[in-house]
Amino acid sequence: MPKPRRSLLSALGATLLAAAVVAVPNAPAQAAGEQVNVWLTTTTSADRGTQVTRGLQPQTPVTFAAGTGTGGQTITVNENTRYQTFEGGGASFTDSAAWLMNSSGYLSAATREDTMKKLFDPVNGIGLSMTRNPMASTDLARFDYSYDDTCCDVNDFKIDHDLADVLPLTKRAKELNPALRVMASPWSAPAWMKDNNSMRQGWLKAEYYGTYGQYFAKYVQAYQSRGIPIDYVTPQNEPGCCPGYPSMQWNTAGLINFTKNGIYPAFRAAGINTKVLIYDWNWDGYNTWVKPQLQDPAIVNDPLFGGIAWHGYVGDVSAQTTAHNEFPNVKAFDTEHSGGTWIGDQHREDMFNIIDYTRNWGSSVVKWSLALDEQMNPHNGGCGTCTGFITVHNNDGKRGQVTYNVEYYTMGHLTKFVKPGAQRIESNDNGSVKNVAWRNTDGSKALIAYNTTGSTQNVKVNWGNSSFNYSLPARTTATFTWNGTQGGTPPATGGTITGLGGKCLDVAGASSTNGTAVQLYDCNGSTAQKWTVGTDGTIRVLGKCLDIKDNSVADGAKLQIWDCAGGNNQKWNVTSSRDIVNPATNKCLDATGNSSANGTLAQIWACTGAANQKWTVTA
Repeated sequence: MPKPRRSLLSALGATLLAAAVVAVPNAPAQAAGEQVNVWLTTTTSADRGTQVTRGLQPQTPVTFAAGTGTGGQTITVNENTRYQTFEGGGASFTDSAAWLMNSSGYLSAATREDTMKKLFDPVNGIGLSMTRNPMASTDLARFDYSYDDTCCDVNDFKIDHDLADVLPLTKRAKELNPALRVMASPWSAPAWMKDNNSMRQGWLKAEYYGTYGQYFAKYVQAYQSRGIPIDYVTPQNEPGCCPGYPSMQWNTAGLINFTKNGIYPAFRAAGINTKVLIYDWNWDGYNTWVKPQLQDPAIVNDPLFGGIAWHGYVGDVSAQTTAHNEFPNVKAFDTEHSGGTWIGDQHREDMFNIIDYTRNWGSSVVKWSLALDEQMNPHNGGCGTCTGFITVHNNDGKRGQVTYNVEYYTMGHLTKFVKPGAQRIESNDNGSVKNVAWRNTDGSKALIAYNTTGSTQNVKVNWGNSSFNYSLPARTTATFTWNGTQGGTPPATGGTITGLGGKCLDVAGASSTNGTAVQLYDCNGSTAQKWTVGTDGTIRVLGKCLDIKDNSVADGAKLQIWDCAGGNNQKWNVTSSRDIVNPATNKCLDATGNSSANGTLAQIWACTGAANQKWTVTA
């Protein structure tokens, strides 16, 4: 839930973080003549920057011409330097949003389906690719509720409440966009698990840590059994905040205890591979809440660990870069920042968020509620001034209609053109035309730029040794998209190593930094999945060798990439029976936990012949 104050956003760019990127060799550019498609959104300064005069409107394409140079504002895009992978962008099916869009009866079936397509369809809409759904009630709900209101176990767990609205809409969203990731976050445990017997504030009783972990597992199972896999959970939304609506008190030690001894064991017992994201609150809590958890091996070395969830209400976005510098293999997810009437310029705020979050290693951009009505209702205490992507009208002259707010268009500049699996690529940011650039898995590029000034800016975009010019109007967001290969850069050499579930052996975050973890991930053709089996017994990627961490010989020793040094911990034999064996230990390359989930870490283990030790090598 937001606080009515504007977040402090930093313009820190990726130039500060050269140590954790992928560098691809340069080659002479031959990209002149490539067509660039352009979409624009423009607002006025009236009514807090919410009045859209042009929303995601396609413009006449422009073309790259030979030669580079400088313009009024020069942006140089270099797709040969790559950063984090995009996981998705979107908002939440809060109880308020889902009810307004579905069982309230305010929208006809035809209007609801049209709205869903405009939100989630990647072709005919903006292709939202992530939802963060509440586990039971929040401030943006009609009332307090949980999934099990009877003490003292979770045998009466039911998701009947969600079956009315949240679940069917989430399922339809997944049908419209199969790439949709679903995250779940609780605001409160059931009242009977807490020391104050209330959904508001109070502490989870120690005797219910394990039971609450089972509550999480039952939630994931209930959704998965109905065709909606849950990709991520967080242990708590905004731990300790706030007294006016469903919420729960925590301290850092308690969250560490609950994650290790509540969620992880319950998920393992149920065979659940859903990833756990720690924290789920503001940047200012890095040293107090986040760092101690990242320093606990039992948290971060567990294959169920997925990264950090951040909110953007208080503090500075540079905390994400601080965390990345100290823990380069840990992913960052930006999971909440609501629009609202306290924001002086919503268009500007949205674009600063999208650009600064991702330039500071964010792999997602998620707002708060998808929908509210024209009076910013329903709400259950808490935020009575929040806004959504859409407004569902019910008590004014537009009853039964949907208004698409500025947040819809600003998010669309990201999600319509940047798909899950895309990698951020290098571009130089500046104060007048803020920007961030991406390369999709099919090689297409998307440059998102926002004119922060009150006048038209002449923008020159350099790419290899070609460029185009564009006059970007004041208060306007642009997304530029194009195909082709920068400077005739040769395709990545090598081949894939595929394992359990058809997943590819992958370098986490596509980072070439020493110590970067090796994992399973959806095959995407990126350089992080192009391996070369050498005649010297090494297996190489991104200029580094596949390496057993700390030269360990123990079962469960994790794999990483490291500078090739010729050690026994970097030697491998690929056998005809599809094993990859380290001769020094006589142990096999193994997918941890027999899991094929994205992010499953690679390790060594005594050779068993099991499916999680079988690999198809085309390198």
